[in-house]
Amino acid sequence: MTFKDGDFLEVEYSVWDATDNSLVATTDEKKAKEGNIYNEKARYGPSLMVLGAPGIVKGLDKELRAMNESDTRKFTLKPAEAFGDRSEDLIRVMPLSDFKARDMNPYPGMRVTLDDVTATVKSVNSGRVVVDANHPLAGRDVIYEVRIVKCLRTDKEKIEGLASDYGAATTAVKVDNKSVELTYDGKVKKDADYFINKTSLVAAVFSYMKNFEKVEVKEEYSRTEIEKQEEEHDHGDDRV
Repeated sequence: MTFKDGDFLEVEYSVWDATDNSLVATTDEKKAKEGNIYNEKARYGPSLMVLGAPGIVKGLDKELRAMNESDTRKFTLKPAEAFGDRSEDLIRVMPLSDFKARDMNPYPGMRVTLDDVTATVKSVNSGRVVVDANHPLAGRDVIYEVRIVKCLRTDKEKIEGLASDYGAATTAVKVDNKSVELTYDGKVKKDADYFINKTSLVAAVFSYMKNFEKVEVKEEYSRTEIEKQEEEHDHGDDRV
């Protein structure tokens, strides 16, 4: 089997910097801990990849198309097929006062978003901050180990996959002709992250699935969950 543009694949992967063989990303929680890159806020497990989508690494996209479900493959990508070459034009010097005005205290290694561009703080000296908007792996060979867990084929599976990947897992998904109905029952915690992720999910459905014209979201609230959230909020406002 070969895959094509628009195919939805659930993929497990690990990525190493070929320069020193250091692990830089993985969907495997155990590997993350062993490689000292574990993030307690991260969601581990298979990641959804839509072939041909702008965010997928070019060389990874190419390799996945030649694989089958359950296949595992390890390969090395040159910068041109991975995260590109480094560009000096993406490095700039900014006054420290710009960061202070944004209530930010920069330090080397800090990841910041400036004017919708994500960059890494390289140094802070004499009131000047050097920031680098190159991808951290730009200019480097990278090693991938990937396994295709599953190809999502039905519209319902694809939407459920998107919901999980965007941190907005639903209670139920109903597909009817050109419309989608997403249900979130009273057990779903409806905090700030929920509303942001839900909005991103709806946008993703329209972006990746051109056959749908309408997405309806049904939300249910339970007294128990609301009271629990209010209690947590009240405790968070306690002052010592």
